[in-house]
Amino acid sequence: MAQLPAPLEFRVVGPNGGPLDEPDAALGALSIGEAVRRAVTTDPGLQAALARVRVALAQADQARLLPNPVLSVVLRAGEGSPQIEASFIQEFVQALQRPARASAADNRLRAVAADAVVAALDVISEVQERYVEAQTSAALLPLLEERRGLVERLVSTSQARLDAGEGTRSDVVTLEAQRVELQVSIDRALLAGQMSRLRLARLIGEPSASASWTLDPWTAPGLRRRSEREWTDAALIARPEIQALAWRLKALGDEAALARLLPWEGASAGLDAQGGDGWQVGPSISAPLPIFDSGDARRAVNTAEQLEARHELTLAKRLVVEEVRVAYQGLAASTANLGRIERELIPLLRQRRELAEDAYHAGQTDVTPLFLAEQDLRIAQTQAIEVEAQAARALVRLQRAVGGPGVAEQLADAGSANNSSMQVAADRVAPHSNKP
Repeated sequence: MAQLPAPLEFRVVGPNGGPLDEPDAALGALSIGEAVRRAVTTDPGLQAALARVRVALAQADQARLLPNPVLSVVLRAGEGSPQIEASFIQEFVQALQRPARASAADNRLRAVAADAVVAALDVISEVQERYVEAQTSAALLPLLEERRGLVERLVSTSQARLDAGEGTRSDVVTLEAQRVELQVSIDRALLAGQMSRLRLARLIGEPSASASWTLDPWTAPGLRRRSEREWTDAALIARPEIQALAWRLKALGDEAALARLLPWEGASAGLDAQGGDGWQVGPSISAPLPIFDSGDARRAVNTAEQLEARHELTLAKRLVVEEVRVAYQGLAASTANLGRIERELIPLLRQRRELAEDAYHAGQTDVTPLFLAEQDLRIAQTQAIEVEAQAARALVRLQRAVGGPGVAEQLADAGSANNSSMQVAADRVAPHSNKP
């Protein structure tokens, strides 16, 4: 899933928790693979989920143990010879329940392990999204700055025409407003990029770092076009949230079997010995009388818990289908828009710029139409980056919705190259390598 060089290990920390910043800081370049590796190996939320797995494992071991026998000794002294009573008692109902208790504990362990997988998938998905956001913000900055330079030249040209009595004040004010709007967009892109890097720094265990890494291109696995139904079917099988609820239902079924013997819990059998003038030994048995508590309330609780888990399972399946369909449609729409911009809009705007340039060189127009054509081309290129980022995020969410990158790769056909929206997304997602 995260392609780690070694299995993920549980980390033992001191009473004050782990270090604020990991000692092995990421310096220079930070690839998406390295970011994911550092996140899953240092994330405290994932470590807490692994701790819950260890708790469930210990509980599973505890469920297999027989209850300790009880030795009781009573000494009575008074008139006559001292009397000694001794008893050796062993609860037997718990011994009868041991197979069901062990099965319930095992199923709880499997459910908690599935929850740990959920935590790992959430970490991977968040790292990928923050990485793409940081790349997008950095890729937008050069284009926004070029647009600002063009607008500034347009302002200068319009002001010169106004000074020569050939332009209008309205043109100058309009262009000045565009320049300010572009500066606001640049500032927002800078802030968004810094915020994404700071969030990424926290995810990889370096919340205090400068976050000035060079980001490598984020490349998604090649995904062959599959139908929406195939994605949802795979998600319903592979999603660990559904698996966790299924294991909890099995554990509740085991606990329902335990509830049938609930009124007799505490029943024990053993040997009693009494000594005075002589010893007398005989078997003994003790059991609660189900007069006040017949176990009906506990069985009702278990039934309600099972119904609750079944409804939660239905809800989880519906949410999984929704998440897959939303991500699938978002990816398809984003890649279609991206293709339309790259194949139609940008070539048309380049042709418009060439025509404006030819007209300018021929003396048919002034430089303003050329500047405007160049600006519109930069706007289209900016849109391409933004739509490309939408496709990247949709692909990350589709992988998460289907059960992780590993499950998505099982649906992939790396050897098939086609023009479907899925293949376009895999080829086009986040192709920018940049610095902050």
